Amino acid sequence: MLPLLLLLLATAHSLDKQYVPTLATSPLGGLKTTSTFVLEQPRCAFTKVQSDAVIWLVVAIPKAVANFSNSVGPGTPERAFQGFPTSTQAYMTLNTTLRNYPCPKPPGETTVLRVGSETSCATDKMRPTCNGPLLSPGPYRVKFLALNGSKPVAETAWSKPITLKTALPSSSIPATGGGRSTGMIALTSILSILFAVLLAGLVAMLFFWGSHARGSSTFSKPEAVTVRRYNTHHVYNQPAARL
Repeated sequence: MLPLLLLLLATAHSLDKQYVPTLATSPLGGLKTTSTFVLEQPRCAFTKVQSDAVIWLVVAIPKAVANFSNSVGPGTPERAFQGFPTSTQAYMTLNTTLRNYPCPKPPGETTVLRVGSETSCATDKMRPTCNGPLLSPGPYRVKFLALNGSKPVAETAWSKPITLKTALPSSSIPATGGGRSTGMIALTSILSILFAVLLAGLVAMLFFWGSHARGSSTFSKPEAVTVRRYNTHHVYNQPAARL
């Protein structure tokens, strides 16, 4: 009876292991950056476990896969994000219950996980399960692990190696602007600023001259015209002198 039970348990686990975590296929882009990558949620991957089981994401460097132990629980120093990948070769993060991975997926629902999106806890040793940004391009391998309390009850297979994007050094950035070098672009910008300053000074000078000319001009007051009136002496015909 006991061998049969062990066989059934091994069969159930092997069925769960058939699921392989994969990168998301969203057309939005940004599936891989220099410190993050986006996975599809493990919908319908754990059909043989209880709904209250906690699903963890395990992120590891490739050489840690062969000797990875499911019995080392999350939150322990051996699984702390803050030591990854120097003193810790794998860490566990993004824990949630199986209820948050309903099967089948409701239509129109976003079903992705971004690994490395939490920056606030990256150096906080009080949060060893932090989903912090990855510090190197990798490669990395991931799997999902289901725990019932501290007991592993199911797991998926390991993903294929995932390599992040690499930031280009500034010296390797090609010249922009139709083949112009960055020095030419900087010189053009400086000359444009100087031209704008000179133009503003010319406008201010013209405005000052115009205001000064209007302020200094005088208008002569029209002279008062004096009209003199002359009384005309009327000459009356005097009567002829009598003889």
